Amino acid sequence: MSDELLIELRDGVVFVTLNRPQARNALTFAMYEGLAKLCTDANTDDSVKAIVITGAGEKAFAAGTDISQFTNFRTAEDALGYEERIDRIITAIETCIKPTIAAIAGACTGGGAGIAAVCDLRIGAANARYGFPIAKTLGNTLSMANFARLTSMIGPTRVMDLVYTARLMEAEEMKTVGLLSEILPDHAALQARAAELAATLAGHAPLTLRACKEALRRLRAPLRAIEGDDLVKMCFTSEDFREGVEAFLARRPARWQGR
Repeated sequence: MSDELLIELRDGVVFVTLNRPQARNALTFAMYEGLAKLCTDANTDDSVKAIVITGAGEKAFAAGTDISQFTNFRTAEDALGYEERIDRIITAIETCIKPTIAAIAGACTGGGAGIAAVCDLRIGAANARYGFPIAKTLGNTLSMANFARLTSMIGPTRVMDLVYTARLMEAEEMKTVGLLSEILPDHAALQARAAELAATLAGHAPLTLRACKEALRRLRAPLRAIEGDDLVKMCFTSEDFREGVEAFLARRPARWQGR
């Protein structure tokens, strides 16, 4: 596995570190695919009892998809292919039969926020922040599946607030709305608690945990079935999206035109 995705098995717990701290752990396609493979393989690996996903360093869990991978997007097929690929990967994490924990320090945004949202439990350091600031960065959209996941977890009003304002929730608000179950004072305490919590889950009845996860996934399933390809096409093939990518990489404000 690449140095960008560090994987270690300790006492039945797989610790996965998104390891691009110089890029706030922004995810490459290889990192996404590595996560999906790990979760799929864990389903049939009796040595794996739980999985912890975290980001390298204290500044970010993951700051979404690496924006440089969007520079060649032009067509509806590009957009739909991307969302199909990401949904396949997120679904692999979501449906992993082993307990998953996101240990969040710093920014957890975009694709990183999507990964954290489908983990079974989320704990955070006091500096954790969460959101989807795409209305001021890229001008793209979440997939219907991710809207469904978030809406079932924090409700439509909060999802709209996060997307419209492009703000990031701070740790205390994340805990209030149910995104975090615990807040730890710092990065070291976060990592220690993640290991402790994973060990606890690893010792519990696996079929009970698996049934709980699958039952909640089935409750969300009808929302995911709603069509949303037209929204993905509208945003990802727009002039605004190309402007957003160029502006982000040039580190300047985007000039939105609504087309």
